[in-house]
Amino acid sequence: MSKITDKSLAEKGRKSYQWARDNMPALVTTINKTAEEFSFKGTKIAVCLHVTKETSVLVMGLKELGADVYLSGANPLSTQDDIAAYLDSEGVNVFAWRGQNDKEYQECIDATLDVEPEIIMDDGSDAHITLHQNQKYEKNNVIGGTEETTTGVVRLEALEKSGKLKYPIIAVNNAYTKHLFDNRYGTGQSTFDGILRSTALLMAGKKVTVCGYGWVGRGIAARAKGLGAIVSVSEIDPIRAIEAVMDGFDVKPINELAKESDIFVTATGQKHVIDKNSIRNLKDGAILANAGHFDLEIDVAFLQDVAKNVKTIRDNLEEYELDNGTKIVLVAKGRIANLVAAEGHPPEVMSMSFSNQLLGAVKIKLDHKKLKGLIDMPKEIDYKVAKHALEGMKINIDTQTQEQKDYGESYVI
Repeated sequence: MSKITDKSLAEKGRKSYQWARDNMPALVTTINKTAEEFSFKGTKIAVCLHVTKETSVLVMGLKELGADVYLSGANPLSTQDDIAAYLDSEGVNVFAWRGQNDKEYQECIDATLDVEPEIIMDDGSDAHITLHQNQKYEKNNVIGGTEETTTGVVRLEALEKSGKLKYPIIAVNNAYTKHLFDNRYGTGQSTFDGILRSTALLMAGKKVTVCGYGWVGRGIAARAKGLGAIVSVSEIDPIRAIEAVMDGFDVKPINELAKESDIFVTATGQKHVIDKNSIRNLKDGAILANAGHFDLEIDVAFLQDVAKNVKTIRDNLEEYELDNGTKIVLVAKGRIANLVAAEGHPPEVMSMSFSNQLLGAVKIKLDHKKLKGLIDMPKEIDYKVAKHALEGMKINIDTQTQEQKDYGESYVI
């Protein structure tokens, strides 16, 4: 039933899967402990995630727990074809390959929804939104779902506000063990992995502007600083702007920073953060990269319209010569740089994120009748994931004494 490009890549994918699994102790612990008391047997789960080696560990975990898994990619350019081939060889229904056009990408999501899944596990909410917008899915068996990213949660918040959300969805992104680690450490490192692979340039001494200072922006700014870059931040939220200043970063409007920075990384989840005015102000040779889920943060359409010449310099690196003679360099076509130009997040952080995904799906399966709307990850799951992560890392921590517990519950000193 799968639709992939090259089944012969399965053995290569198996080795990548094993490497990821060996470095995802929290997720392996979560899978093993869950298997002792729970089964997804007979449950169809539609998974719309980036098809990477880390995702393969989650998908195989769902399969070990008895689920029938139907997998599509969460981005047309992020699928690792060897992983798709490996999962296909293990009996997972995979509809994904690298380099899809928009029509093919949507058809693959549709293929996972056509099987009438009970649970939808999403990254960016394309599967959730498709089910809500396409009339052919008006009658469905979905009892609930999960959502991985900030961008996806924002879309679902708007859907819920409109009164159209049809089933409960757990916002995995809002778990502390997701956004504190995945968004900050994972995206921070992997974004520069993508930029460095595509440009092969030295970051030390470069003037880097990070657009947005949420959890992702914080991570990117910290990693840029660690690489020796001179870092600035553009922000619209006054509290985040103050935080960026207190963290030692120069905070200015984007149009001012456009004239002086060498590299720009967008991390906002918003549209046209680097718009036509910013692009017109960029200095010659400026490099643009995006760490947001969708390819809208940089106005690539404007770049294409005003470019008199476009040439590919290296893999995932294009140079646009504008009508005024300025040359602008774009990483990964403006798509999510860490997954298009690199391999996405390191296994260690995805270990916690995907533990949340798995336990969120278990929660939906067990308690969907009691749940409603868009829900933050329950704290007890968050703490369980943290404990599994520490256990996997073989780290012990202190426990509260009875005296301390009593003190904390009393108003008497």
